[in-house]
Amino acid sequence: MSRQLVPQLVTEDEQTRALRLEVRDFLRQEIANGSFEPWVDTWLTRWDNDFTKRLAQRGWVGMTIPTEYGGHGRTFLERFAVTEELLAVGAPVAAQWIADRQIAPSLLRFGTEEQKQAFLPKITTGDLCFGIGMSEPESGSDLASVQSKAVKVDGGWKLNGRKTWTSGGHVADGFFALARTAPLDTSNRHAGLSQFIVDLRADGVTIDPIIAMNGSHHFNEVTFEDVFIPDDRVLGTEGDGWHQVTSELAFERSGPERFLSTFVPLQELLTHLRTQAAEAAPGSDAAAPARPTGRLGRHIARLTALHHMSLSVASSLQAGENADTAAALVKVLGTTEEGDIAETVDRVAGDCAAANPRLQDLIDGAAAQRPGFTLRGGTNEVLRGVVARSLGLR
Repeated sequence: MSRQLVPQLVTEDEQTRALRLEVRDFLRQEIANGSFEPWVDTWLTRWDNDFTKRLAQRGWVGMTIPTEYGGHGRTFLERFAVTEELLAVGAPVAAQWIADRQIAPSLLRFGTEEQKQAFLPKITTGDLCFGIGMSEPESGSDLASVQSKAVKVDGGWKLNGRKTWTSGGHVADGFFALARTAPLDTSNRHAGLSQFIVDLRADGVTIDPIIAMNGSHHFNEVTFEDVFIPDDRVLGTEGDGWHQVTSELAFERSGPERFLSTFVPLQELLTHLRTQAAEAAPGSDAAAPARPTGRLGRHIARLTALHHMSLSVASSLQAGENADTAAALVKVLGTTEEGDIAETVDRVAGDCAAANPRLQDLIDGAAAQRPGFTLRGGTNEVLRGVVARSLGLR
């Protein structure tokens, strides 16, 4: 078996554990103050600039960005502890999520000094928000088939094309767009692609909402019509966009957002069952945890395993190691599990949901978001192929 797929057991040191408890206390107070209501899939669906700035003031945005670029120079393991706590309570973190998770690491790796100075400090303060410009109407997981094109002009490039499923595009400041800058070479479809830093408020950019069946709006379609991109907003090397995009994938696929999107309804159901058990047994200790059903217990065990797998990937990233295959595995198992949790909570809740409107709302929210879990960030079918090839099975 590939060594990448054998997770190393990583434990938090005292400093990281203290940080986790500090974040937990902060979030408990924020909820008590009515700052936000815990929800489902909030790294995608809940955009709150004010909350992001409160996190930034505490040093919990841009944690792994070096101090010379306005960041905090902390470890990936410390960042993991913070993000896991935020997701576990369904905090509204979409405003900083993409910028912090993958835009900043890509800038650090491929950006010019001017680009780093221009963008990284503002990401850290929560003043600059990004989306992702990869998927297109006819190009989802097969990014090599992107149709957006950029043509060289005096002082820059003219960009034309469309991007779809752009989360937060209507409120984000910019995104990295993958576009073809050289004619398609059928012998090497990944060649001739480049990345551009696009201002989503620039002339020629049109953003149309994609409204979900439940009326929610976080997806968008972004159209480019002769959008001028200055030369100093090319990210990395012209024609090397495929390599650059794939280098982001370990950051995109391995985090706790890939298995905690439905943790809040699971927690709400467990709390409800615990209360029921206490009320049914007069004189019992209401603080004692109720025994979950076997089905819920299995999910808790799986989440524990996924926590350790994802933490192991964070440790590999901290060490500068390649974690692409392990990240793909986390994404496959994690997104399958969070979808299964949504289904199990719905089934187990039964009459509980009728007596608990809050639980029913969370169940409905999880059902609405579930179809996207195994699609975004690369479909699970494609990622199983990535893992299989790593193991020499394909």
